[in-house]
Amino acid sequence: MSTARNEAKALRHPEKQKRPDRPSGRKPSWIRVKAPTSKGYQETRELARGLNLHTVCEEAACPNIGECWQKKHASFMIMGDTCTRACSFCNVKTGMPNALDPFEPENLAMAVADMQLKHVVITSVDRDDLADGGAAHFARVIEAIRYKSPETTIEILTPDFRDKPGAVEIVAKARPDVFNHNLETVPRLYTNIRPGARYYQSLRILDRVKQIDPTIFTKSGLMVGLGEERKELAQVMDDLRVADVDFLTIGQYLQPTLKHEPVHRFVTPDEFDEYASMARGKGFLMVSATPLTRSSYHADRDFEQLREAREKKLAAAEEAKAKAARAEVAAQ
Repeated sequence: MSTARNEAKALRHPEKQKRPDRPSGRKPSWIRVKAPTSKGYQETRELARGLNLHTVCEEAACPNIGECWQKKHASFMIMGDTCTRACSFCNVKTGMPNALDPFEPENLAMAVADMQLKHVVITSVDRDDLADGGAAHFARVIEAIRYKSPETTIEILTPDFRDKPGAVEIVAKARPDVFNHNLETVPRLYTNIRPGARYYQSLRILDRVKQIDPTIFTKSGLMVGLGEERKELAQVMDDLRVADVDFLTIGQYLQPTLKHEPVHRFVTPDEFDEYASMARGKGFLMVSATPLTRSSYHADRDFEQLREAREKKLAAAEEAKAKAARAEVAAQ
């Protein structure tokens, strides 16, 4: 690796530079993807940069960036490109962020309109430096998109807003169509993988959103291959269902750099199928579980299926209620 590239990585993850290199080993065939080169990819990249916008696709080194950007599907990352936390799995830059860009909500709304997006995913860095963790900025972004593109459905992927009273309420009351907050891994691994977060705090966020507005779809995601056990994943699924979470995504963890947590195991496609079957059996409306699944992967298509699944569930409940009423009348 060149000196320039080493220096760039040192600036991006200064807190990880004293760690020893921990290679993950060769990726199996089912996890490899081609480098992005399409015209659609270049156009999406130029649009985001022209409006001074960041995407989690680039910042988190998503393996699906070529496929998604070719189709003009991008997941925007608001409040800058620098995170106040340093999770051992994440490739987003760590440090002290700049002040919020007051023009970002309008610029992002312009990008959504220009791209004619039917569905948009908005995520952010952690902003522990802000009194509300950036909750009001999330709300302003949602409002700006609603104004310019009222037909666009909005999915947000939020940080945990830890120790920021009222933050979840601010965002939920802006009424995104989908409120996503990822648990990322099982509770036992939080100290190493997600040290700045608390498992039960994240669960409470998802539960609180449903209390505020039961019509908002809730969603959460897990990475596998970090040393978790099957029974631990099953317990997390149960916890999410207690919080009435609608949609679960499960994907393979991939190591961003040699200084990040290594992959403990590459989970096979057959095992992902088993996890999906387990999750469906626990009552999630939607489950996406494949090696390349990420929170926003195929989010537009999945939202349509999620809405259809809820409609079918409600229709089935109404039919069961009507059947019970008919049986009661017949018995009299």
